[in-house]
Amino acid sequence: MRPSKLASLLVLALGTRGHAQRVHTLMPSPSTVAFGYYDAAAVPVLHVQSGDEVIVGTMITSSPTRLEQVGVKPNDVQASLRAIYDSVKNRGPGGHILTGPIFVEGADSGDVLEVRIESIDLAIPYAYNGFGPKRGWLPEDFDYGRTKIIPLDKAKNVAHFAPNIDIPLHPFFGSIGVAPPAAMGRINSGPPGIHAGNLDNKELVAGTTLYIPVWTKGALLEIGDGHAGQGNGEVDITALETSLTGKFKLTVRKDLHLTMPRAETPTHWITMGIDSNLVAATKQAVRQAIDFLVTTKGLTRDDAYMLTSVACDVDITELVDGTLGVHVMIPKSIFLR
Repeated sequence: MRPSKLASLLVLALGTRGHAQRVHTLMPSPSTVAFGYYDAAAVPVLHVQSGDEVIVGTMITSSPTRLEQVGVKPNDVQASLRAIYDSVKNRGPGGHILTGPIFVEGADSGDVLEVRIESIDLAIPYAYNGFGPKRGWLPEDFDYGRTKIIPLDKAKNVAHFAPNIDIPLHPFFGSIGVAPPAAMGRINSGPPGIHAGNLDNKELVAGTTLYIPVWTKGALLEIGDGHAGQGNGEVDITALETSLTGKFKLTVRKDLHLTMPRAETPTHWITMGIDSNLVAATKQAVRQAIDFLVTTKGLTRDDAYMLTSVACDVDITELVDGTLGVHVMIPKSIFLR
């Protein structure tokens, strides 16, 4: 091989900090998951460098027993899910099985972790949707529980919800988050927050990027709550819940300083609001949009407020996770340069 060609290959392989970029694989097992929590004191199960890629497997948010009770054949329940439920006793206070934590070298409080979602694949051929008594957005209307298994047709890219009802697959991870500030201790995996976590934002599909404020050394990234699809609001408290495998590129951003998670798709920037009150969450999301337009696009606050009103969409992300989510979709196409 000629020296010039070798040098070119080395340049392609080197990350921004001068190390060779690596691809890691992290599959869920009793020793590689955090069951129901984010915590700055959690012990990392993988160390990576900024710029590395990680292939991460995730588990459906259900017990094997529950899946079998609603019709999943025992042989179709993942062995890793059984092992986790049998072996992991350190659980809660939430119910999500999160793969991680992943320690990202160089990340520290005040930084931003850029999580580029490069690909998402189905791990099993089914999903479930279910609601329980006194849960979801209409607990006064549904004082009982029901769960149904929904076949996923990868070849046709649809979920067979019912006879004559097919839902296009739209896989994404409901929960991608880092450890919260140490003073918060172990927090429930259910409510999203400043650490991101259970955002349940259906826009975060393959090809998008999530920017998460870092609150502790190493960031301690955890990923889970796979969804094959979801409607905005997630009103009955679940989506098309399934197991997924994703590939992510993780980059420490010293040049960004955020107080709330932010995201980017090929066509939009996304700002977020999270609060136990829907009005407060909406105000926060809109204020975040104004701040983005002022600091990133150079608009005045007045023009940013006006532009948000005439060109941006304010959407409800989710209504059922304790803290409610709202996001603002800022179209890139309106900016001529």
